[in-house]
Amino acid sequence: MLTRRRLLTISAALALTPAALRAGTPPPAARLWSGQALGARASIRLAHPDAEAISGRVLAEIDRLEDILSLYRPDSALARLNRDGQLDAPPFELLECLSLAGAVHGASGGRFDPTVQPLWALWAEAAAAGHQPAPTEIAARRAVVGWEGVTLDSSRISLRPGAALTLNGIGQGYVADRVAALLTAEGLSEILIDTGEFRALGGQPGGGPWQITLAAGGQLGLSGRALASSSPLGTTFDQTGHDGHILEPATGRPSAAAWREIAISAPSAALADALSTAACMIPDREEIAAMVAQFPGARVEAAV
Repeated sequence: MLTRRRLLTISAALALTPAALRAGTPPPAARLWSGQALGARASIRLAHPDAEAISGRVLAEIDRLEDILSLYRPDSALARLNRDGQLDAPPFELLECLSLAGAVHGASGGRFDPTVQPLWALWAEAAAAGHQPAPTEIAARRAVVGWEGVTLDSSRISLRPGAALTLNGIGQGYVADRVAALLTAEGLSEILIDTGEFRALGGQPGGGPWQITLAAGGQLGLSGRALASSSPLGTTFDQTGHDGHILEPATGRPSAAAWREIAISAPSAALADALSTAACMIPDREEIAAMVAQFPGARVEAAV
């Protein structure tokens, strides 16, 4: 799985042609599939005559992407890169994800940094043992953290010795984008995909935007865009809920920003995902807005 998300949901409907609409052609009945995907409970609700076959293609695409992007599959492209320190002929999807990560890294002043994986592993290991990492341990892991230690092109991705990457701040959004593209190619519209981040193409069947409830309260209408939200304390390492899962590369410690939730919308779910993660480490609203403004079509929807 890409994250510890507990539920994946996808809803979409057949896009009827203007001629079919004029003729009053009834839409096909929705069919529901449920099972497992991304290591979580999953449901796919499709209104399409070929719903069963399309659901199978969606699941196959998610499985293929996990074989590239997942930290939890030992033979994934990402896992092999972390293990070996380099990856020849990397998959396009991994390069695309990392290229976007690099852009957000620059726009966020280095706060968004997939190379924090060694720090994340340290905090997880310490939490399992019932304590926080020692300052010396944090310093040792920070020595291998830094985007400048990553080189990538179409022929090879290389990491500095001891470095490792995580895509948990961008990967689930990227999967949502790819599934949206697949469903659109299958002739579906009125699509809502929730992989932990939301990707909406069109509004709800019958009209109106999809209504998304924010964790910190309130609703947001979403149509033709993506939405991601992050919270420094949304997941914590410790049972007391003090040590959040979003780590600052500059300190090696959980984000000290006091946000309950940051929600950002953008043309793609991968971009919204990365920006919302980075924003959780920025204490100033104006600085968050300045970062988001560097990406056309992106905007801050909530910062509380």
